[in-house]
Amino acid sequence: MRTIGLEEHFATTEVLQRWDAATPSDLKRNLTELGDHRLDAMNATGLDVQVLSLSTPGVQDLQPDAATLLQGTTNDTIAEVVREHPDRFQGFAALAASAPTRAARELERAVTELGLNGAMVFPRSGDHTLDESRFWPIFEAAAALNAPLYLHPQEPVPGVRAAYYSGFTDTVDDAFARFGVGWHFDTGVQILRLILAGVFDRFPNLQVILGHWGEMVLFYLDRIDNLSAAARLSRPISDYFRTNVFVTPGGVFSQRYLRWAVDVVGAERVMFATDYPYQFAGDSGARLFLENADLSDEDRDSIASSNWERLCAGIRR
Repeated sequence: MRTIGLEEHFATTEVLQRWDAATPSDLKRNLTELGDHRLDAMNATGLDVQVLSLSTPGVQDLQPDAATLLQGTTNDTIAEVVREHPDRFQGFAALAASAPTRAARELERAVTELGLNGAMVFPRSGDHTLDESRFWPIFEAAAALNAPLYLHPQEPVPGVRAAYYSGFTDTVDDAFARFGVGWHFDTGVQILRLILAGVFDRFPNLQVILGHWGEMVLFYLDRIDNLSAAARLSRPISDYFRTNVFVTPGGVFSQRYLRWAVDVVGAERVMFATDYPYQFAGDSGARLFLENADLSDEDRDSIASSNWERLCAGIRR
């Protein structure tokens, strides 16, 4: 069984310097190291291939000129690592969504010249959500290339964080707003906004990947379908999840959530991810999660790697 992880993060020193938040030294090392240490971690958890992506918040919150410069150098770095270890690494492009037209051109360069397999994007750039028409050049480019976009969580806006995720200790507030629940609600809302805004109707072959078992949405999809009529969509929202959305565990190795995802969207819409370095399951933990799953051999292979390989085979280079 070949295992490919789609949410495997890194950062460059240049990008880390641009982020406001301090990064702990051990996390900084694990994010920036792209050699033996990372390969050893992959071997230890049983992951054959990492699809590298720039960690949240990427370059989307930076001013357009700075973001544009960093997207290019970051993608060049990913491509260099892939060239050095083509059997172990692939890559998602980083995009300067604050400059959507330039981001679209960079996505085309990343796919057709650098050999990357789509891009990782985040719900907002500044105060603007990704569904706004200003960002549609990115979706147009992705659809034209048949290149997937991985929609990854991002910090909730300050007002939402203050209203919903504050009032405890700083440590609890941070966890509550981020990995506890805030990141996932925020990203789940954004995929729904993309559907409601008509992005997938305008670009029907666009493929988006969600981590963390669909960022809450799969668990309430029957109820969410009531939005379809109110929005005058041509088909139920759940249909978009079965034609335009893939989901991964994003490091949440829950057999219960896996069963739910397969039941809701089908094994053909589930792929794999370990969320390195934020999550790490040693002693072959990533591989054992798939080996121990109650799946047919065909479905296990599809989730482990084949679904991703089929998706990549359709990218227009």
